[in-house]
Amino acid sequence: MFHSPRRLCSALLQRDPPGLRRLPAPGLRRPLSPPASAPRPASPRLLAAVSAASGAARSCSRTACSMGTGTSRLYSALAKTLNSSAASQHPEYLVSPDPEHLEPIDPKELLEECRAVLHTRPPRFQRDFVDLRTDCPSTHPPIRVMQWNILAQALGEGKDNFVQCPVEALKWEERKCLILEEILAYQPDILCLQEVDHYFDTFQPLLSRLGYQGTFFPKPWSPCLDVEHNNGPDGCALFFLQNRFKLVNSANIRLTAMTLKTNQVAIAQTLECKESGRQFCIAVTHLKARTGWERFRSAQGCDLLQNLQNITQGAKIPLIVCGDFNAEPTEEVYKHFASSSLNLNSAYKLLSADGQSEPPYTTWKIRTSGECRHTLDYIWYSKHALNVRSALDLLTEEQIGPNRLPSFNYPSDHLSLVCDFSFTEETDGLL
Repeated sequence: MFHSPRRLCSALLQRDPPGLRRLPAPGLRRPLSPPASAPRPASPRLLAAVSAASGAARSCSRTACSMGTGTSRLYSALAKTLNSSAASQHPEYLVSPDPEHLEPIDPKELLEECRAVLHTRPPRFQRDFVDLRTDCPSTHPPIRVMQWNILAQALGEGKDNFVQCPVEALKWEERKCLILEEILAYQPDILCLQEVDHYFDTFQPLLSRLGYQGTFFPKPWSPCLDVEHNNGPDGCALFFLQNRFKLVNSANIRLTAMTLKTNQVAIAQTLECKESGRQFCIAVTHLKARTGWERFRSAQGCDLLQNLQNITQGAKIPLIVCGDFNAEPTEEVYKHFASSSLNLNSAYKLLSADGQSEPPYTTWKIRTSGECRHTLDYIWYSKHALNVRSALDLLTEEQIGPNRLPSFNYPSDHLSLVCDFSFTEETDGLL
């Protein structure tokens, strides 16, 4: 039953519930993204399928509501993985099992289906990569890393109060397609996400068909659980392409502060590049939010650094750390990472004229408490072992618009960060 990848995509997508050189955004590393002014392509055949599936899903959602997505008997038969309700009952899960008896999805086909669902929305914003290469050649393809707080659906609809964002812009059946479209446009080798509350019913089944291996670690007391009709806890997720990397070691870390276990988590995995045989550690985290918790975040950061010190054998293994740190560069936790013995640098500083300044913002939103524009998201890397070859430029204020984020154009209140890394040649004999 259902051996067609196209029908699988439909079932998953449509269930209701100075001196810097600018590079064009490559989209999927094969140009799939339309120009910013072009209308979204929409296949009549796919749209007919969307309409039929949506009607069936609406009927289903009347009997099973889970924050905008109903339980689909068809999906359950296909996915052969834990659904969100089962996941919430088993917080001990670490790495999800590989799905069986399902064919891979062609990313072009998935992108086509996303655009069919999104045909009434404006097209994606155009963002360019900035060439940061020095005279350091590399004999292997770069490693593309994507960092993104995607905005938990339960929080976006139930807690965050984005007063300038229309409720229709937050509908999960469309917003998830915007998220997938952004991921497909840049085709990362490694994907680090925060505020994921649809791991088991959306991201794991779809991204696994695209060749990714995923790990999810939820917050012990996720604020999503306070929202009626939630889809389970939110947490951090880490995906990597199985054809490029082999998993050597994986650690799920519940961060501590002042010797107390906290509600914030991290995932750290040691991967081996299949092309070069080189190993590195990739970590993802999401630190405590809100003003007044600066010392708490600082303690969490110190705990994470200590864990990473052990995992990387005292910085012998190169390291990349992605996260929403909920901290401006003026905070202590930022200074701890910048001065750590792990020899880390923040990749997005390299976009500034002097290479020393962070971007002016990575999140920009309007809540009932007022407008907030902050730099909170970072990609840290071992500066002596890795080179940043390029970085995806941020959205401009004009692109973001006066109502800020999220919006009909963009699915999250945080911007995605994307960097291409290569190993420095002098570390060849290190690992």
